[in-house]
Amino acid sequence: TLSLVSILAFCLPMAAMAVTATGMAEGVKKTAVTIALALVVVGWVVAGIMYLVAAGNPAKMQTAKTAFIAAIIGTILIIIAEVGYDSIKTFLNPILGS
Repeated sequence: TLSLVSILAFCLPMAAMAVTATGMAEGVKKTAVTIALALVVVGWVVAGIMYLVAAGNPAKMQTAKTAFIAAIIGTILIIIAEVGYDSIKTFLNPILGS
């Protein structure tokens, strides 16, 4: 299985190899997005399995709906973070000269 430790062991050295601050920030962003995407995928899968296993039980279906909402919020946060990072990078590139 793919664990958080193996993801970090693969992605963090790439961030450390960066020569500039912007390169380091790009590596950290890439690592954070990789971890976040893995967690969101797991959230979607778990929520789907919870909904299937609920089998009409209202309490379990409500828990599954809550899990779906959490997965949706997580997905939206990743999208907002990507757009925000790109916007800040576009704004700061002329200032930092990179």
